[in-house]
Amino acid sequence: MKGPLFYSKILLFGEYGIIKDSKGLSIPYNFYKGALIIPDVETPETKKSNAHLAAFCAYLEQIEQVDQPLTRFNLAQMSQDLSKGMYFDSSIPQGYGVGSSGALVAAIYDCYAIDKITVLENLTREKLLTLKAAFAQMESFFHGKSSGLDPLNSYLSLPILINSQEHIEPAGIPSQTNTGGAVFLLDSGMTGETAPMVQLFMEKMKHEGFRSMLKNEFVTYTDRCVEDFLKGDVGSLFGNIKRLSKVVLDHFQPMIPKQFHELWQRGLETNAYYLKLCGSGGGGYMLGFTQDLDQAKAVLKDYKLEVVYQF
Repeated sequence: MKGPLFYSKILLFGEYGIIKDSKGLSIPYNFYKGALIIPDVETPETKKSNAHLAAFCAYLEQIEQVDQPLTRFNLAQMSQDLSKGMYFDSSIPQGYGVGSSGALVAAIYDCYAIDKITVLENLTREKLLTLKAAFAQMESFFHGKSSGLDPLNSYLSLPILINSQEHIEPAGIPSQTNTGGAVFLLDSGMTGETAPMVQLFMEKMKHEGFRSMLKNEFVTYTDRCVEDFLKGDVGSLFGNIKRLSKVVLDHFQPMIPKQFHELWQRGLETNAYYLKLCGSGGGGYMLGFTQDLDQAKAVLKDYKLEVVYQF
């Protein structure tokens, strides 16, 4: 058995803001991928993944018995496949903000969900919200709380525009060009965990000043970035990304690894690149935006960059 491939994702805009109904834009990133496989030969890695999947299967069983499942699964078949050593063969780095658990959830749904919504159907808003809710319930096993967006992106393999928590739709994004600008991933060299970062954010939300900043600055600039990106208005986009990058540096410092504070500031001062969080932060990747990729590569020559979109 070798299941279909599910890809990683990148939330270009909307991290943290979508909790407070900002816009968001998530795109598939096909460089990393994963699939469910029953191995010919077991290794320590396949056994570790298999044990992780067994715990996930037990979690789905618990939901079915105790809670109200949003989707029913063929858990008997899943248990049978697990007994044969099934594991999730994935190149997606964990704790890097590119949706490793999302791809796994999408793969499990695709393989074992009963009465599943398929990607070939006419995906109405209701169906998208049904999928998102089911994925959120499944992925909460990994993060404690999930929006369901990462698995949705991985499952559909389409860019997704989040207008609000109750209004999501597949999005058409401008075709890539090669005029020198790019979005890139910058490797922090360390993993980050989602749950503690989200918990930290929720603590900050208890303060009126932080809530006011989030609404009046963070969400405003995030929404503008999404609109500019979809319209292909690169000039306006970079002005708003710079504002967003500065707000994140000023108010989300615990989510940025300490050794990158200076690098973040240097981008704002030189305009060679602007950095923002990729996912919840705390490690993993950071997202970079530049209008001159060669210049950014020269300035960031000591760091590993992966280009994900070109302007």
